[in-house]
Amino acid sequence: MINLTPVILCGGSGTRLWPLSRAGFPKQFLCLTGQESLFQQAAQRLAGLGADDIRVAKPLIVTGEEHRFLAAEQLREVGIELGAALLEPVGRNTAPALTLAALAAQADGRDPVLVVTPADQTVSQTGAFTQAMQEAVREASSGSIVILGITPDRPETGYGYIKAASLGNGASAAMGLRAVQAFVEKPNAAKAQQYLSEGGYYWNAGMFVLRASVWLHALSVCRPDIASATAAAWQGNAQDQAFIRPSKAQFMAIPSESIDYAVMEPLSHESSALSSRHPLKMVPLEAGWSDLGAWDAVWKVLPKDGQGNAHMGDVLTTDSRNTLVHASSRLVSLVGVEDLIVIETPDAVLVADKNRSQDVKHIVAQLQAAKREEQTLHRKVHRPWGWYDSIDEGGRFKVKRILVKPGASLSLQKHHHRAEHWIVVKGTAEITNGDKVLLLTENQSTYIPLGEIHRLANPGAIPLEIIEVQSGSYLGEDDIVRFEDHYGRAKT
Repeated sequence: MINLTPVILCGGSGTRLWPLSRAGFPKQFLCLTGQESLFQQAAQRLAGLGADDIRVAKPLIVTGEEHRFLAAEQLREVGIELGAALLEPVGRNTAPALTLAALAAQADGRDPVLVVTPADQTVSQTGAFTQAMQEAVREASSGSIVILGITPDRPETGYGYIKAASLGNGASAAMGLRAVQAFVEKPNAAKAQQYLSEGGYYWNAGMFVLRASVWLHALSVCRPDIASATAAAWQGNAQDQAFIRPSKAQFMAIPSESIDYAVMEPLSHESSALSSRHPLKMVPLEAGWSDLGAWDAVWKVLPKDGQGNAHMGDVLTTDSRNTLVHASSRLVSLVGVEDLIVIETPDAVLVADKNRSQDVKHIVAQLQAAKREEQTLHRKVHRPWGWYDSIDEGGRFKVKRILVKPGASLSLQKHHHRAEHWIVVKGTAEITNGDKVLLLTENQSTYIPLGEIHRLANPGAIPLEIIEVQSGSYLGEDDIVRFEDHYGRAKT
């Protein structure tokens, strides 16, 4: 029996999919195709890899501290139990991320096959994906390092390529395995056309299958600095239920490097005992794959009308062709336009030429330079206890709609610069206000004076909804002095 542990790399901010993707709610957690987020789709695909000879364990995810509750909640929504969330204090690229996962996978003495995939890809043909991945798992169980290569259907300049050759007429060739000869950087248009014409070149999708011990050994040979630094950070880890935090100080000392550059490329032209012990192979994948890196890629995978328009939300058009519209909160209408992208959210609207969708990142860079909140958060912000939506604000006031999940509560806290009025719209609220605790139901309200210690909780069986009106000299989210929290967030 082959023990398989899914590893989902869940970092990144998806800047080219702004304004829907933001640092606080990046693209992997968005529902861009279908009813589930890209992260949920990835988790479901990997959970479905079980077979008579393959046992699938709970997934490991590698993500940041700010996304831990979001990832755990999205797994719960699709009925997948989290194995562990490895929380990177800072981004150090994919090689250290995979190393954390390999160390975690070996913590109970096992040496499973790791199926490593980014969280932000889509696959339209799940059956073909499962078949190719199971083939890779069986090959990796014997010590090989296996890469999934996407069979190209166009001369794409936005991906790196894998050059692969047939293994001959044996069983491996019959199964579809290829020998990896080289990794090729993103080509120009002429080179990409040449690769497509010659054949034997595949897109590098960043999906890897290998035993935990194989990765750790290969990394120790190719990049001992990354291996030793990550092991030191792992030794200093702290665990809080399913959340595991490596030592921040030691993790920050790890060199930043990708899986490809750290191990795969050196291994592809390595002729020593390392490559014979861990041969590098590739399984072709033809399963309707896309990495949805920018809005033009989203347009390509969505269903379209007879004029090539892909629309989500409340959209009306006339005499328009090859457009993408995503309307989140209001009616969007187009008249007589072509090759246009319109992404509407409650607090920001993007209008772009579809052929320039890669350049959205330049708008995000301007937002970052100006330290504008639209780069980081949506108007509706998700928290482990529920969410809040800032529906109005002006000089010295802000109005929020707040939802608290059944059994959940906000932290025990106070504010230096604002008072708050709470009005219950739905459900039952348990409110701590100084030394008093009271229950409020629909249409009842209370007042939290400036500087008073308070907490909002939902003791009921249905979601609690309230309207909060803040008033004061400063209404920023950093005006919170936190005394106690059920979710392990730092006291302030």
